[in-house]
Amino acid sequence: MDKKAKKILFSTYWKNGWIDSKDRVLSGDNFEYAKSQGLMFDPISISHDACIEAIENLVSEISREKIAKGFLSSLTSRRLDWRSSLSSYSIAKKIPVHKYIPVISGTSYTDGKLTSHSYTCGVCRDCQYGVVGRQNYDDTDINVLNFERIKWGGVRHGDILYTYFDLNQFANTDIPEPDDEDIYCFKEILKTIEFSEPSDYPSALEKRLAGVVKSSKAERQVLIEILASIGVLKPGSYDRPVKGRNDWVFVEYWRGEDKYCHKAVGEYFGKYL
Repeated sequence: MDKKAKKILFSTYWKNGWIDSKDRVLSGDNFEYAKSQGLMFDPISISHDACIEAIENLVSEISREKIAKGFLSSLTSRRLDWRSSLSSYSIAKKIPVHKYIPVISGTSYTDGKLTSHSYTCGVCRDCQYGVVGRQNYDDTDINVLNFERIKWGGVRHGDILYTYFDLNQFANTDIPEPDDEDIYCFKEILKTIEFSEPSDYPSALEKRLAGVVKSSKAERQVLIEILASIGVLKPGSYDRPVKGRNDWVFVEYWRGEDKYCHKAVGEYFGKYL
């Protein structure tokens, strides 16, 4: 990954925190350089139906073995963009080819009166909790998606535009074989999950993983969400209390007593374990 282009991408969105959207510069020589290195892009316009079709084509071109290699090889290299695609691939495999079917996803009120509805695709929504699809993505900035993908391993897993973008980038990337250190790290992650306290919430697991995989808190949170999105961290029940407001999506109802799903681990990583 070109260091100069990466710096340009990161400095567009982040300086000790998010840079306000009005202060982001998406033009000029730096932007053109980052584009030439494949790290920044012009805005994209794509319909839901075209996005679903593109996702279907990408999934058929990418092997599960390559996806597993990308995830494992990310653990010690911290190539978080390789890690992200495990979630995108798993989600994509569950989305059937379909046309956009609108359903209400939210409602706004002013002074107690309904003012507007927001919509998502009902088929996308129903294929897995956390999956969303808009009817159209018009002049959408995908550079922010790439920034989040490289910095944390992705933030918007489940949004079909991110699924498409993530898999499209991964399909054109050479992925190395994971080494012994990567495999050991993954085994330690699984061991840490297995020895969770029965009452542990996802936040407790995040803290336990701090000494297992070199990472920031945000990276560990995304790592946990990725494992949940593919069913490795599978809730034993969805009828459980949650602790206040949080940003968990796929893993929200997992508890330590659930441990991890050996079948899901075997489907992706059996070759390496």
